[in-house]
Amino acid sequence: MLFTTKWLSTILTNYRGRAQEHIPIEQVTTDSRVKSTNALFVPIVGENFDGHAFVQQAIEQGASAVIWNREKELPESVPADFPIFLVENTVHALQEIARHYRKKVNPIVIGITGSNGKTSTKDMVASVMKTTYRTHFTDGNFNNEIGLPLTILAMRLDTEVLVLEMGMSDFGEIELLSQIARPDYAVITNIGESHIEFLGSRHGIAKAKLEITSGLKTNGKLIIDGDEELLKDVHGKENVITCGFKAYNDVTIKNVEIMHHQTVFELSDNNKYVVPLLGEHQAQNASYAITLGKLLHVDSAFIEKSLQSLSITSMRFEILKGINDVAIINDAYNASPTSMKAAIEVVKQMNGFQEKVLILGDIFELGEHSEGLHRSVADEIDDSITAVYTVGHDSHVITEAVKSRYPHLIAKHFNVNEELINELNTYVKQDTLLLFKASRGMHFETLIEKIQNQ
Repeated sequence: MLFTTKWLSTILTNYRGRAQEHIPIEQVTTDSRVKSTNALFVPIVGENFDGHAFVQQAIEQGASAVIWNREKELPESVPADFPIFLVENTVHALQEIARHYRKKVNPIVIGITGSNGKTSTKDMVASVMKTTYRTHFTDGNFNNEIGLPLTILAMRLDTEVLVLEMGMSDFGEIELLSQIARPDYAVITNIGESHIEFLGSRHGIAKAKLEITSGLKTNGKLIIDGDEELLKDVHGKENVITCGFKAYNDVTIKNVEIMHHQTVFELSDNNKYVVPLLGEHQAQNASYAITLGKLLHVDSAFIEKSLQSLSITSMRFEILKGINDVAIINDAYNASPTSMKAAIEVVKQMNGFQEKVLILGDIFELGEHSEGLHRSVADEIDDSITAVYTVGHDSHVITEAVKSRYPHLIAKHFNVNEELINELNTYVKQDTLLLFKASRGMHFETLIEKIQNQ
């Protein structure tokens, strides 16, 4: 049990039915289709749907109480004694319940944001914390104004550490999430170009990410990418810990080695760490998890072991095997110019492959900066790469830039995914490495499935 309708009635004070009885609530859901037991159903209103229309289905599926927009008419089929909490806005009500439940459980809260790497960092932090604490963490991409409250409301009453990923696309969103979560520790993984269409510049992105401090506890710690110039204003503050490759950082990353299936590195504590992920950027993400582990007194042996046995959210630099044992890097969950360049850098550093092929798609939400930022990706490509294929509308400038710099390198652009399949068949063979990287909306998983299952 999470709480009772009696407890809920002290937060949402306009109600009807048996709301003041001690009816148990065991889960909070926004999906009327999911079979549940003693659930609180919160209907969400979207552009093309209204959850209020499915209240009867939610009750039939096991809801024992409902949040309801007081301006909407309640169906006659809802029993008169059924607990209904009447509110002005159901999403705001969900957030308010989450705020109170976080206070009720009172775990140590770790909030993680950043343009790139926040999900991998979240996975690493959760892996470290699970060795020592009862830990609850963001599942999948439940990191927005609805997902984060649902994550909080899914934690058990005995939770000791809560790890929350915080996503955003505009100003004010991280501030809201931080105020709900009230983190004891906050992490900013980096400042990239994601959502620059809405935030105007990387300066704007940095400002938006720093909103995570708005709900940070008075004695809370902020852990940041110390190499990022746009975060220099918070360097030197008593509660700030910097992690990075430059020597002036509080936690310095050094001696990075990228192997076939792992990255090995040292920190300024002179300990060696291994993560089953590829790239210097993953060493930096791991440095945040290690730093948090030390701050929360996790045994160093537990930290090292938890990172080696890491389980990462899918489609984030997964290494798969395809037809004829071709090696496939699936990094197609999302993309920014920064993360795309980082992925290409990793591919260049990987040994043991006769051919390396880049399959790159459009990066979304770059607005007027799109052409220049797509072209900047080509700066990372050199003649150690066998071929470059781009797909979509804006990514053609990557191909054009590569062609102009390396005329003998194979570089082609396609308008749609399907046109590319026949071209890729040439490279479906052993000792070849294929990198797939694009924004989620490019649906590169369909390409990968065909190379795996032809």
